[in-house]
Amino acid sequence: MKKIILSTVVIVAVIIGCKTNSNSSDTKKLNIRFESKSNSSVSGNASFVEKNGSVYFVANLAGLKPGIHAIHIHEKSDCSAADGSSAGGHWNPTFKNHGKWGAASYHKGDIGNFTANAQGEGTITLTTAEWCIGCGDATKDILGKGLIVHEGADDFTSQPSGNAGARVACSAIIK
Repeated sequence: MKKIILSTVVIVAVIIGCKTNSNSSDTKKLNIRFESKSNSSVSGNASFVEKNGSVYFVANLAGLKPGIHAIHIHEKSDCSAADGSSAGGHWNPTFKNHGKWGAASYHKGDIGNFTANAQGEGTITLTTAEWCIGCGDATKDILGKGLIVHEGADDFTSQPSGNAGARVACSAIIK
């Protein structure tokens, strides 16, 4: 009887140990660089880190006009057009109206606005469980999309895109 109990304890300990190790290896990271669009001089980078079911996003930009700018995930990872239009519209896999992140209605690509300081530098962060990196769920997977920075602020009401102006930077969200 003691051998059975001891064997069971060892097996449970091994299973728990394996589960703990698999969680630590579930972290996914993706770093991307922006390219300027619409004759701007915007540059920067963004990173996505997925861990424990949430994605942490941060973008750092430079070369912007001081003021408020919008950033969105767009449908395609195509930044080939000089004006960034090849990235398509906002990523909206749930077919909702455009709006502010977290409101009753918004696109999953509606990240929001951020401020560029007097030197034209700005940073934005977001943590969400509504995205994943390469999970294959069409309503959550950001791989294969584009990340667009706009010259102006998103008004969060104009349909379908928030009236944020020209696309001044683009990056493909790819590995």
